Amino acid sequence: MAGHSQFKNIMYRKGAQDKKRAKIFTKIIRELTTAARTGLPDVSANPRLRAAVNAAKLANMPKDTVERAIRRGSGEEGGDSYDEVRYEGYGPGGIAIIVEALTDNRNRTASDIRAAFTKAGGNLGESNSVSFLFDRLGEVLYSAGVASSDAMFEAAVEVGADNVESGAEQHIVTCAADDLNAVRDALERRFGAAQSAKLVWRPKVGTPVSGDDADTLLKLLETLEDSDDVQNVYANFEMADDVLQRLSA
Repeated sequence: MAGHSQFKNIMYRKGAQDKKRAKIFTKIIRELTTAARTGLPDVSANPRLRAAVNAAKLANMPKDTVERAIRRGSGEEGGDSYDEVRYEGYGPGGIAIIVEALTDNRNRTASDIRAAFTKAGGNLGESNSVSFLFDRLGEVLYSAGVASSDAMFEAAVEVGADNVESGAEQHIVTCAADDLNAVRDALERRFGAAQSAKLVWRPKVGTPVSGDDADTLLKLLETLEDSDDVQNVYANFEMADDVLQRLSA
């Protein structure tokens, strides 16, 4: 679990350094469109859309691009619609992986993801083949600078969160899936807009991985994250920090 969180942080910084804005924008636009399509196109009445708009602001997406994506989702403008699909399987070293995608072509996406797993020596499984190894939780992210670890912990627990993990870069607040909207709204009233607020898959137990398996696993995760169709990737690996830093460099 800790290893995967660290991997996500490294990949975020790496992505920023490489200026992969177009790919980031593509993922956010798909989420904006889908959020508007599955709920009201009103940020104040649609928590998922509000989270997507916050993500767009953090990525410095132009306002007209955000508004156009929302109009497409609400049916005011023509455009693609996306299906929400979850893929599950095992990667190198028996690591359980969940992939969440938004796709306009299920066959293409399934083929691409299956090929990535196969190339890495893993295998794509059936629905629910690995999800039992994870808990479905609400997760709210804040930058470390908005509050001290003690202040964030006290505020989060007071509004119904289960746990807070504070590090040098982020506060990660977790809660029951059904409590996500209430926890997020309460924290935003105190600390302002969150960096992210969504449902996530959190591993129940981490599986150690090292050596060649570790190298191959990180390449697989990066390949999956790099796909325009893929929104989120979760894995239950544990890896020594020095190994993770070296392989992610």
